[in-house]
Amino acid sequence: MLCQNCGKREAGTHIKRVVNGETSESHLCSECASALGYSDVFSGLGFGFKELLGGMFSESQAAQNQLAIAERCKKCGNSWHDIVRDGKVGCADCYRTFYDKLVPTLQRIHGRTHHNGKVSRIVTSEETKTPEQLKKEKIDSLKKQLDEAVSVQNFELAAKLRDEIKEIG
Repeated sequence: MLCQNCGKREAGTHIKRVVNGETSESHLCSECASALGYSDVFSGLGFGFKELLGGMFSESQAAQNQLAIAERCKKCGNSWHDIVRDGKVGCADCYRTFYDKLVPTLQRIHGRTHHNGKVSRIVTSEETKTPEQLKKEKIDSLKKQLDEAVSVQNFELAAKLRDEIKEIG
């Protein structure tokens, strides 16, 4: 995707802003992002994210890291050494593979290991139906009830159901 600002270079920065409930997104190249004041969150601190994550590991873990080089994620192939070196976890399976090594580090960085953020609600199939579909389902249900009422000769109920079907339809 090309930069939405200059239209010349490949976009490498994704900016998502939510202001008063309205979301806007921009895709910018690194030059335009810097010019517009969007820079690395860790710039100006004297170190990057890689150094921050790498610095969280104690010396005893450094020795363990050497032993863990052989252990690799089955899905992406990353080793523990790769995660420490790059400051990035390769995929979701890395969290399972290197769980014992990641938990203490995540605890130190975030203060906890349990996520307490927002969780999207589950949309039911009823919520995705169109008004026409809901109307048709209601009429079909009433017609079944009408047939049952007629079969047991409950003509008062049948008349009410017939009127309700006419009102909806």
